[in-house]
Amino acid sequence: MINKTLCRELLDARIIVILRGLREESAIATAERIVDAGASFLEIPLNTETGITVLRLLAKHFRGSHVRIGAGTVLSPADVENAADAGAEYLLSPNVNPSVIRRTLELGLLSIPGFQTPTEAFLAMEAGATVLKAFPCFSPENISVLKSVIKVPVFAVGGISLENRDAYLKTADGIGVGTGIFHPDWSPEKIGELSREFFNLD
Repeated sequence: MINKTLCRELLDARIIVILRGLREESAIATAERIVDAGASFLEIPLNTETGITVLRLLAKHFRGSHVRIGAGTVLSPADVENAADAGAEYLLSPNVNPSVIRRTLELGLLSIPGFQTPTEAFLAMEAGATVLKAFPCFSPENISVLKSVIKVPVFAVGGISLENRDAYLKTADGIGVGTGIFHPDWSPEKIGELSREFFNLD
């Protein structure tokens, strides 16, 4: 099953904010500032000690709002089930694992696997993925070449910053930004300021 409504919301939003290493004690304050700046899709990677705890916390906090909470670095069907139990609505992976994609879809969630080559992209699509993540994305020109043969939406992830944001948004269907606006050692105030600059798309 494909979550078409969530997919449309993602393609409208075009930006996923990756909060790797977000600490539990500052999670809500930080997320609120990023959302106030314009974000509606937040990703919590699972490969940190506090990942699943922060994911559960933010999913509960934003439940019923326009904010969508997802899990990143999802590597196994067990990760899929843990993320779903914590409240994630969409799951991102750095790789293509058909069993992860299939289990994600079985639970009614949106699967966004990472790929580098057309071979990997088509393998992901055969497993049911309808949105892909070019990771690492290398360059806006690389995205253009990939999209000449890949006919599903492609998000660019890896090294996205305010300086290259517009160039990637011209060729990709969306972007994932992490260290361009977030670091776990930065204050919520600084992150909020950087987020406002990043989400100023005029």
